[in-house]
Amino acid sequence: MNRIENAFKNKPIFMPYFPLGYPDLDTSIAIIEALAKNGADLIEAGLSFSDPLADGPVIQKATQIALEKGITIKKSLEAVKELRNRGVDIPLVLMGYYNPMLAYGLEKFVCDSIEAGADGFIIPDLPVEESDEFISALGGMGSRPSLPLIQMLTPTTPNDRMEMIARNAKGFIYLVSVTGVTGERQSLAAGLGDLIARVREHTSAPVCVGFGISTPEQAKEVGKMADGVIVGTACVKVIGGSQTPVETAKQFARDFAAALRQ
Repeated sequence: MNRIENAFKNKPIFMPYFPLGYPDLDTSIAIIEALAKNGADLIEAGLSFSDPLADGPVIQKATQIALEKGITIKKSLEAVKELRNRGVDIPLVLMGYYNPMLAYGLEKFVCDSIEAGADGFIIPDLPVEESDEFISALGGMGSRPSLPLIQMLTPTTPNDRMEMIARNAKGFIYLVSVTGVTGERQSLAAGLGDLIARVREHTSAPVCVGFGISTPEQAKEVGKMADGVIVGTACVKVIGGSQTPVETAKQFARDFAAALRQ
């Protein structure tokens, strides 16, 4: 059983996002390790890009700082390897934009990601209709395990496209709860339960909800409906704004994990 499948044995799972290299490389590794060892079930490790279209101002600023501090794809993959060396054994899914992966070389990127210990990919600006080249790179690893390219669905995804994506989903489905960019919201999206139910009609893959989940209380509500809860902006904002980010990361993970386990 792979790490992603294993993570979903106890649902709902807590999935924080944090960008590698923010506020600097060593601190980001320590933060992700702290999240992993204090309640996170799966972590989206962010790969920084200069034009992050799907992200709001908090994550944009964090990834810009990471780039200014010199983060690269190569250093990000070395950080994943270091996390594995430190005993982080939960799934680490790489979340980033397509351009840096293309520049690195797709087959090399996939091969090096597997070597580092990554478990899958989320690429917000790579629609399924244009993903053949990346899927081909994933399938070209010979005897190595093929990692999932995790697809995103939104409230505005047409029914036929939703059915096609959900039916072919690998790993899990990233369900965007609201239209627009990432960011904290005061309340959960109306109709979220109905949206999750629509997706479930077409798939047996776990359905995880992200965008706009800011508090343990909101996570608990989403966790009653979904298989996983994704927390990005609040995670980056709270931990990145702390004088003691590693300790804050530990408490952040404990608080969200506790809310989902109640």
